[in-house]
Amino acid sequence: MNRRPTFLAALTLTAAAALTLSACGSDDSPEKKDNDKIAGADTGGDKSPSPTASTSPATDRPEIELPSDISYTFDWPKTGDRERDAVLADSEQSIKALDLAIVNQDPLDEPYRFYHEGEAAAEAEKFIQNYVDNKAGLTGAYRFYDPVVAVAKDGSASLSYCEDQGKAYVKDLKTGKAKKTEVTAKSYVIYHTSLKKNDKGVWVVQKVVSERGSAKCQP
Repeated sequence: MNRRPTFLAALTLTAAAALTLSACGSDDSPEKKDNDKIAGADTGGDKSPSPTASTSPATDRPEIELPSDISYTFDWPKTGDRERDAVLADSEQSIKALDLAIVNQDPLDEPYRFYHEGEAAAEAEKFIQNYVDNKAGLTGAYRFYDPVVAVAKDGSASLSYCEDQGKAYVKDLKTGKAKKTEVTAKSYVIYHTSLKKNDKGVWVVQKVVSERGSAKCQP
């Protein structure tokens, strides 16, 4: 699972936490990680609650609060279709929930488990554990863009999207310092996610595959 593939080995390698998510089934190993990302919004105060996925059917969703040194931009315009917009909204929350688990240093953190099931949940747990083992966190700005979403009649959906990791970094929790890296073609990642609508009306991630350096995501 690598939403931000290429993990760190004792913080000497760059890391890119892209869990979604974060990308389960990625061709990049979570032991390597290239954490670079770009401009974001969603900051405010030491911790600012993330909005719930209001376009999805009403249900109690976990509150996601992230530190003010982590920000996000989701260039995901609404489609005008209720179900596709719900997929986008829940996917946004699943990405933030995964980051929250890294911030909390908890491989069993409830919010990410709310949005991930099966293979995606199992790979996410391993992914988060890598951060915990290396006493590593996240900092910087995250940007997601160019979403392509499709919903099937059987309650499944697919979502592909790009991530720019040019201004997001792994943080050494022992020193509080970020491991900054240069922006290269590998700073741009494409994700292909499979989702399913559960009995609570939530679009949960079942599987994620990523490709670092994707030509489609290059600026």
